[in-house]
Amino acid sequence: MRKNKVDIVTLGCSKNLVDSEQLMKQFAANGYKVEHDPHTVNGEIVVVNTCGFIGDAQEESINMILELGEAKRRGKIGKLFVMGCLSERFMNDLVQELPEVDKFYGKFNWKELISDLGKPYHEELAHERILTTPAHYAYLKIGEGCNRTCSYCSIPLITGPYQSRPMEDLEREVRALVGQGVKEFQLIAQDLTYYGVDLYKKMMLPELVERLSDIPGVRWLRLHYGYPTHFPMDLLRVMRERENVCKYMDIALQHISDKMLQLMRRNITKAQTYELLERMREEVPGIHLRTTLMVGHPGETDEDFSELLDFVKKARFERMGAFAYSHETGTYAYQHYSDDIPEEVKQERLDSLMRIQERISTEINESKIGKTFQVILDREEDDFLVGRTEYDSPEVDPEVLIKKDERAEHVAIGDFCQVKISDAQPFELYGEVVGA
Repeated sequence: MRKNKVDIVTLGCSKNLVDSEQLMKQFAANGYKVEHDPHTVNGEIVVVNTCGFIGDAQEESINMILELGEAKRRGKIGKLFVMGCLSERFMNDLVQELPEVDKFYGKFNWKELISDLGKPYHEELAHERILTTPAHYAYLKIGEGCNRTCSYCSIPLITGPYQSRPMEDLEREVRALVGQGVKEFQLIAQDLTYYGVDLYKKMMLPELVERLSDIPGVRWLRLHYGYPTHFPMDLLRVMRERENVCKYMDIALQHISDKMLQLMRRNITKAQTYELLERMREEVPGIHLRTTLMVGHPGETDEDFSELLDFVKKARFERMGAFAYSHETGTYAYQHYSDDIPEEVKQERLDSLMRIQERISTEINESKIGKTFQVILDREEDDFLVGRTEYDSPEVDPEVLIKKDERAEHVAIGDFCQVKISDAQPFELYGEVVGA
């Protein structure tokens, strides 16, 4: 165990990661040495930032806590604290079942951890962070919470109603991060498109994106986690007109069958979904769409799933993820529906969906061979430089592998360069540097 060292382990989404980065800044301001997801967890203090969204994520969080609890028992770590969505959702149960944890904190009261250790919480550093990402990109959380009422989702139970951050605060944070060398920003929230309704009484995402794109030094802005119902269409104009707003939209659609959309309480129809996708592609030529789909929601028949397969074939999403329904305590679906789809059927449907998407992804990637794209370089890996185009978000989307040769000698991690694509796989591209 290393004295004065804090290890922070983050599970779940990038929104959790931002919270961990802010906590790291507070620990560092109080003189601690802080490491994130270290290879060796041996700190005097260990904090686990948990995910509580669905069963698999909950299990991962519990297993991590148990593993660290055993390390604590053997004297390899000191105090063990848990924060985040899992403890926000199941606080009372966790306190009873995991006595090895010194204290649990929820999603929003983790600031008390600093004062509980007898240290001051530095309010002036509230939105400052120690980045855990490569130095050239950062996640920017523009809001917290969710006002939607989707049948399957536990997020509103955990986070409460939507709370937008004021635009002025976000502008200050972006300017500060640009001053530290950040060039690319991933805008995140549980629902980007609802931004501003609580503070300004209308959807303000288009104006926010314009204001952030005006800040000198912002090279790329990318948008994550939009909601299709009442989509703010002016955002498409901003995306089309602003060079530094990536032609990329992450928008979870979940299903296409009118019956399933109604059961899921999505407040949109099949026809409206197709119309939205058509308009996005018309108004923003070349846009890459990422979506998430769900299989196995209560009531999904073979006919509903067949309709979903047809939708994926027709829509040809550039990026797509999918997951199987999880019957989550407290949700509308848990209270009103029976979890009537066997797990093996859910898995079969999930596999079928992803097989189709793999073929589509392969065809889309192969269509890029011979074309040149601007790429930002994230890291080195063996004999390659690894980067991304504006159509690729970190961690979830295809990467561009660039062979190290004399043409790549003048570029460095964090640089933008022009890359000509020479080969393609379903989820990665290969290319060579052809210019700065």
